[in-house]
Amino acid sequence: MRPGGSARGRLGLLGGTFDPVHIGHLILGETAREQLDLDRVLFMPTGQPWRKAGRNITAAPHRAKMLRLAIADNPAFEVALMEVERPGPSYTVDTLRELISAGAALDVFLILGEDSLLDLPNWKEAERVVEMATLAVAGRGPDTVATAVLPGYVRERLVWLDMPVVDVSATAIRERVRAGLSVRYMMPEPVRRYIEDNGLYRQ
Repeated sequence: MRPGGSARGRLGLLGGTFDPVHIGHLILGETAREQLDLDRVLFMPTGQPWRKAGRNITAAPHRAKMLRLAIADNPAFEVALMEVERPGPSYTVDTLRELISAGAALDVFLILGEDSLLDLPNWKEAERVVEMATLAVAGRGPDTVATAVLPGYVRERLVWLDMPVVDVSATAIRERVRAGLSVRYMMPEPVRRYIEDNGLYRQ
């Protein structure tokens, strides 16, 4: 997907390594779409995740293919490869600038988990990120001790998503595959078959 053309309403941006994509990512995207009345949700796999430097990341074509398989039945979901195609480390501020300059949406919502929210002040040009996008966060809510330590410019641009607790992680999936354990139902079945057919995460 290459954003372009005229502005198209309310856009959710859900980024990550998606290594692999799993049901938690999909439920988060659908929760945001429904509760924020989004016209579409972009799933944005990172190219070189600077916050995970040194970690071995599965090649981008595999991660992109798994995403496409995962979202195939939801017309409001799209895969965007801007960060994969852009050379160098993947910075959210650059992605937002590109989306906005392309007229990709009137209102942009950056969809995050609470862990990512707490890390946001360490991001490149964090204040500019918050100026360009409303933060849509799945977490425990505005009265938690953790979020109380966030800078005011972050707290002022937060909306909270009421999302079911989904105790699935990409790390756990990779470990289970490596150990020869089942990962059925932790992701859409086409993604599970793709992992198996391509021998991903076995070593």
